[in-house]
Amino acid sequence: MQHSGIGCCSTSSLQLRDFSSSWCSQKLSGRGNCCPVPSCSDRYGLGFLGSFGSQELRETQRPLRLRRDCRNSAGVRCSLSETAQSRDDIGSVVRALQSRERFPKKWLGQHYMVNEMVNVKVVEAARISPGDLVVEIGPGTGALTKTLVAAGAHVIAVEKDPDMASLVAERFSGSGTVDVVNGDFLKWPVRNEVKKQLQKAFLESGEQRLAKVVSNLPFNITTNVVKRVLPMGDLFSTMVLLLQDEAALRLVDASPDSGEYRPISLLVNFYSVPEYKFKVPRKSFYPVPRVDGGVVRFDLKKESEYPPVACTKNFFAMINSAFNSKRKMLRNTLQHMFTPSSTQAALLSVGLPETARPEELTLEQFVEFYNAVTNL
Repeated sequence: MQHSGIGCCSTSSLQLRDFSSSWCSQKLSGRGNCCPVPSCSDRYGLGFLGSFGSQELRETQRPLRLRRDCRNSAGVRCSLSETAQSRDDIGSVVRALQSRERFPKKWLGQHYMVNEMVNVKVVEAARISPGDLVVEIGPGTGALTKTLVAAGAHVIAVEKDPDMASLVAERFSGSGTVDVVNGDFLKWPVRNEVKKQLQKAFLESGEQRLAKVVSNLPFNITTNVVKRVLPMGDLFSTMVLLLQDEAALRLVDASPDSGEYRPISLLVNFYSVPEYKFKVPRKSFYPVPRVDGGVVRFDLKKESEYPPVACTKNFFAMINSAFNSKRKMLRNTLQHMFTPSSTQAALLSVGLPETARPEELTLEQFVEFYNAVTNL
């Protein structure tokens, strides 16, 4: 498929791309040839991680001011249609859904944003600048997409629901700033596709930059998205997610000896620097969920900034085993990987008691212990 490119005045038509068991290029009028999607290997050994689960958003009555045009990094203008510019309040969201005779799907975790100021603050948290390439997961009706485009971004919107993918494709048709992918982000070949777009952008502008992920994320896929994106610091500089508020706080605030300390806490801090930005009242969504939302910004680390371990996959496998019984001593929970005497010797060599438990160790201490026990 031919991408519309980073430059927002590209003359190529907007394409709706579809994939399920195969990767397809699909224009709105028809379907192209398909080729199989390569299987996703667990490159980083993260398959074991399970699911996990203030500052208030200051709402304002002033209307959102969006530019009536967008410009690429070279300052070239492309116009947004009246449909793309339309307000995104509860009335417009309901009308958009009714136009396709559908309702939010609970099994997809669909709760649509109806507060435009939230989208503005999400984009501000991502520090979007003209020419940025942004992957948006679950664009819904395109409310956040519109704010990203208004900030100068080129958006790859990955939407699992074919009805909503079609809606977003129609809304931004002709803008040259939005590529819509109809498919599951967790199965989408993100590395290949984003790398191609970044290379194309570099050839057009001569400027080397990394992409970003920005999403009002369906709450039920939070863990899997975090696991998939954070190890890609060579592609993405930043990820900003609107999550279930409780999960957002757990990701950022969990520490040893807290009830929320778990493998995902260690993964997040291994691959990124997380920051909780603000709380989003549940009334900002339609339909209204049972919980509030929270926005987290992750600044992804480069590989050279990762804690020094010989094998990342084995390191996280060790952590998983340790947390299977996090209140038991490490020499017991890890005995299928290391002998109790080896575990005890490694703990003592890095200044930890031989009775240490997983819930008591920081990320840095886990790294020291792993390096010690694997070098005995």
